[in-house]
Amino acid sequence: MKSRSISEKKPVSVIKLGHRRQLVIPRAVCQRLGLHGGDFVEVAVRNGAAVLKPRDVDGDDKLTPEEEKLVHRGEKQLRQGEYILWDDLKKKLKL
Repeated sequence: MKSRSISEKKPVSVIKLGHRRQLVIPRAVCQRLGLHGGDFVEVAVRNGAAVLKPRDVDGDDKLTPEEEKLVHRGEKQLRQGEYILWDDLKKKLKL
């Protein structure tokens, strides 16, 4: 990774944006911000730069590990074409 300076005049890592727009935040940056896996960050654009800021989220907005597994399972089923339309489900349930 190359380094360059930005507004704080301290070296920062240059990282590559993944195919799905994912970034890996360097360990030193995470440590400096107190970020850990599963934490939330706020993303904003200021003066043409992306700004990441640690963000607390209410407990109601966080998923439990079990809920995260269910979401991932549902996303996988959708990608594989395993789904039912809402109108069809209502008919099946006779709503």
